[in-house]
Amino acid sequence: MSFFDVVFYLFAAITVIASTGVIVARNPVHAALCLVLAFCSGAGIWMLLEAEFLAIALVLVYVGAVMVLFLFVVMMLDINLVQLREGFWRWFPFGAALAGLMVFEMIWVLGSRQTADATIAVVHGADYSNTKELGRLIYTQYVYPFEIAAVILLVAMVAAIALTLRRRAGVKSQNIAEQVKVKKADRLRILSMKSEPKQ
Repeated sequence: MSFFDVVFYLFAAITVIASTGVIVARNPVHAALCLVLAFCSGAGIWMLLEAEFLAIALVLVYVGAVMVLFLFVVMMLDINLVQLREGFWRWFPFGAALAGLMVFEMIWVLGSRQTADATIAVVHGADYSNTKELGRLIYTQYVYPFEIAAVILLVAMVAAIALTLRRRAGVKSQNIAEQVKVKKADRLRILSMKSEPKQ
């Protein structure tokens, strides 16, 4: 077993343990921190696969932004943990069956790949740019799925903002439509005043 294999299995074990911690942790903050650890170990696996851009994007975007947002939301909300766990045992058989199905699929896929012709991973030179190759694939071969995913995310973001928007009384906010419709007579009044002589 090579050093590469040892590091891969180490990162894979950390990812599995941290993912299990996300599910079984009683404290939501501990679950979020376990998810951060899972993301970091996943980034390590990306680095082993020479996908440096995806690794740094996983750390910067998910760990640096999304998980910080999750932690802020978890700390700001008053989550009733007793009510949250009420339906656990009712849905446990379904979740266990689904997890078993996913494990079976992963074993089946990995087993079929072992029996297939083994392909040796290509080792690139020092001048190979992972980011350039990824950008070339995204904007040539996968440009339509990339644009469709961007539109779907934009629609989801607008829908989330629209669903959570609350109109509260007494809050000062701008009304752009009213500002655009304003006329000069509504805001400006010109007075005719008699000038007084200087004394």
